[in-house]
Amino acid sequence: MTLPNRRNAFLATGGMLLLLLGASALDPEGLRRYRRLEAEGRRAAAENQEILRENALLRREVRALQGDPAALERAAREELGFVRPGELVFKLEEGSRR
Repeated sequence: MTLPNRRNAFLATGGMLLLLLGASALDPEGLRRYRRLEAEGRRAAAENQEILRENALLRREVRALQGDPAALERAAREELGFVRPGELVFKLEEGSRR
């Protein structure tokens, strides 16, 4: 192959490559979809990490409630509003300040 023919073949190949890359970037099923799915995957991974942390906290709380009477009492008081006979409970509600 002569030098001008090689150069023309190289330019034609490069031009086709650029054309295909451009078509892929503009195609909704191409590069844009890939980037959207990649971002969605990152969001899902972050959400999964948060759920794993929350599950670990809940497991610890379950273990504490099953074996620690003080934890059980705290939960009954804080979450269910239980009080012992004779105790006074003061509930302070945050109001709008003007």
